[in-house]
Amino acid sequence: MHSLPLFFRIAGRPVILLGAGEAAQAKRRLIERAGGIAVGEADEAASLAFIALDDPEESAQAAGRLRARGILVNVVDQPALCDFTTPAIVDRDPVLVAVGTGGASAGLAKAVRQRIERLLPPDLGALAQALAEARAALRARWPDARQRRQALDEALREKGMLDPLGERPADAVRLWLDGAGEDGPADRAETILLTSSDPDDLSLRAARLLGEADRILHDPTVPETILARARADASRVRLTSESPRPAGPGLTLIVTWAKAS
Repeated sequence: MHSLPLFFRIAGRPVILLGAGEAAQAKRRLIERAGGIAVGEADEAASLAFIALDDPEESAQAAGRLRARGILVNVVDQPALCDFTTPAIVDRDPVLVAVGTGGASAGLAKAVRQRIERLLPPDLGALAQALAEARAALRARWPDARQRRQALDEALREKGMLDPLGERPADAVRLWLDGAGEDGPADRAETILLTSSDPDDLSLRAARLLGEADRILHDPTVPETILARARADASRVRLTSESPRPAGPGLTLIVTWAKAS
């Protein structure tokens, strides 16, 4: 990974925009849609800049001047001069999905974004907002952060009560909280037998289990590229030669969860 994906809050803040053509207008719309204020190069309060000038040499010079002031720069159609790139965005406010290629191909990012757009239901943002408004109730029900995360993981899983891609009543979060004390996720363990060291060969189920588990027990030779698919806060334990494991070829991953009640 050559870039760090971040979301900048620019509402009410100045963002430098240089240029007047179609590309510059597209960047202006992007800035204003996020609540930012497009300003000129002289603005001393800006920390981001978009350069959409017709002359490549003029663009490079402007990028150098701005970068010398500590400003992060995006130069249209010149990825080598960019400190950051703008992804293709799926907007389900407040949920944003960004697809980037590091400037390699805006067309590819757009094509992937269009596929994702069809998958995400229009009410996904409403679910996020309902969860935000229920934050106090969640903390009251599960004061421990780990327990809270476990309960949410269970509700948000595929076919769970709050499945983000499934059908839900408008008051799904309230209904879930009303019945949350009855059924929490149980202690459990799942075994994943890897047939390849390539993370792209993980099944959808294996990738989901890795992304949800609290603890990962793994063969010492399981590559870091696969372990990276687990949550960053999941603990990792190397299996020893004496550790029990299923028969058959392949590398073993054992993923475990703790009860959230």
